Amino acid sequence: MDKQFGWWFFTCERQILVIPHGEHIPYGDLDDLPVPSLDTSKAERFAHYKGEACIRLELAEPLDLGMGEWMDLRSSMALLSPSVFDLVGKAQQFALFLKTHRFCGCCGESLQRVDWELAMQCEHCGFRAYPRISPSIIVLISDGKRLLLANHRRHQQKDWPIYTAIAGFVEAGETLEQTVHREVREETGVKIKNLRYWKSQPWAFPHSLMAAYFAEYDSGELNIDRRELCDVQWFEPDKLPNLPPHGTIAREMIEHWLHQTCSSQH
Repeated sequence: MDKQFGWWFFTCERQILVIPHGEHIPYGDLDDLPVPSLDTSKAERFAHYKGEACIRLELAEPLDLGMGEWMDLRSSMALLSPSVFDLVGKAQQFALFLKTHRFCGCCGESLQRVDWELAMQCEHCGFRAYPRISPSIIVLISDGKRLLLANHRRHQQKDWPIYTAIAGFVEAGETLEQTVHREVREETGVKIKNLRYWKSQPWAFPHSLMAAYFAEYDSGELNIDRRELCDVQWFEPDKLPNLPPHGTIAREMIEHWLHQTCSSQH
């Protein structure tokens, strides 16, 4: 491969190499970076950042490259800027797609890489596969000056549990709005009203696209789905529990609601 210049995203499974300065992603010509000799035959450009190419290279093992440390994707979120973190997620989703789409889901023959877009195609039956994107929703429910927050089983920590907004995946045949109402009803037992779309976030765990909504409590008593949740409670703004980390859309939603609520009190 010819010399390549740009931002280098060295990945290994669910890890990314980060450096202690700048944007925390190695930048420059590979020959000028303090890394050992690497097989760059599978390195490829996948995006652009600040006018320069983003180049990803998946390694078989987290080698000591002499200029940083390996971090898992969730841990890197606290260090990287939102823009760079989204690029890390994109690089890892591409790597996952190529790893899990080596054979045709229709006829079982080997898939071949399409050379002009990110896709894999079967030369035997013509089936073409693209990176999987799983739509999901997250909704922050308020009742006046109270927030409804849940402790999911995946966030269960004995001493300091994380409480966050209600979330779930879209099922076949559903609109995003129908998913919001279903997930809230199934997980908490309550009904909501005044549903308002806010924004979305790509979420590489492993390949989600989260659509965020705000909603207001309408009716019903809390009835927790214990298969999904450990706890659900109403919280006052000055008595919030341990919240999701910065960089998550859930944390951004809670802080946005707090700002709007506090502003309305003055």
